[in-house]
Amino acid sequence: MKKLIFIFILTISTQISFAQDFDFIVAQDGSGDFEKVQDAIMAVPDFRNVPTYILIKSGKYKEKIVLPVSKRFVVLVGENVDETILTYDDFSSKHNRFGEEMGTTGSSSFFVFGDDFAAKNLTFENSSGPVGQAVAMRVTGDRAFFENCKFLGYQDTLYAQGEKSRQFYKDCYIEGTTDFIFGASTAVFENCEIYSKTGGQYITAASTIQTVPFGYVFINCKLTGDAPEESVYLGRPWRIFAKTVFINTEMGSHIHPKGWHNWNKEEAEKTAFYAEYGSFGEGSSVEDRASWSKQISKESIQDFSKESILAGADDWVPGKNLKKNLWQAKLQVTNEN
Repeated sequence: MKKLIFIFILTISTQISFAQDFDFIVAQDGSGDFEKVQDAIMAVPDFRNVPTYILIKSGKYKEKIVLPVSKRFVVLVGENVDETILTYDDFSSKHNRFGEEMGTTGSSSFFVFGDDFAAKNLTFENSSGPVGQAVAMRVTGDRAFFENCKFLGYQDTLYAQGEKSRQFYKDCYIEGTTDFIFGASTAVFENCEIYSKTGGQYITAASTIQTVPFGYVFINCKLTGDAPEESVYLGRPWRIFAKTVFINTEMGSHIHPKGWHNWNKEEAEKTAFYAEYGSFGEGSSVEDRASWSKQISKESIQDFSKESILAGADDWVPGKNLKKNLWQAKLQVTNEN
């Protein structure tokens, strides 16, 4: 009995010490520093050059959240990815308080403008339903890193927007219907599940600018969904220099045999870069793929490593400067409970 009591006291003590390592704690029950995520973000000193760690306890936070340009190196860690949900329900045709339509960008539930943002164990949601464009997450800032996060919505779920933005998504889940991963950013998705819901036909809609060497690159991902067989295209070009690549990706039967669509832009067949390497699964056959798409050679695949894609002039390595004990918060909380 004494041993059990000692273990219990030790566990509680460890949890308290662990929680104190965070700069701020957000909890809806009032047990933290803030009850709203936005309030915690605004408490971060402007243009800080070291990470600010914010622990978000389990709960559904209905907030329209903005991370301003001045809030750099903000790190959000949820207690549990399935129980820590940041959500809002705006959509493009909804009118704001001035009577104007919000548009796609304005519909975003979470805006990331600041550089060096990181998030783990969180669900980002647009809960408005199948009502047209409705963004769950818009990322404009550079060097954004998401791990073990979920992005939930229908059309236009994840807006990787910034033309000069580099983004890394690791072990994430992203769902939607039409163009639910879209925008001009350079983004690598590693070990992610990409789920196509019934009612959509396109996974990606990149708008890569001509001078940027990479758009979206999916590495070791899995394409799943409840969409009908052979009904979903891997991508279509929002802008004609769109770039999207799938590497060693498992593709379900919902993937259309042609793989790629030109969005009725014939010129894009000459300017877009749509390619695959090592695709497998029921929807992976290249026999009927669009003739203007490409299969990357074994000799060229080394050019598409996440390191070379994301490094840039500053040699960015996602997660390099994060404190391991805080970044792995979910594992610690789980073990202690």
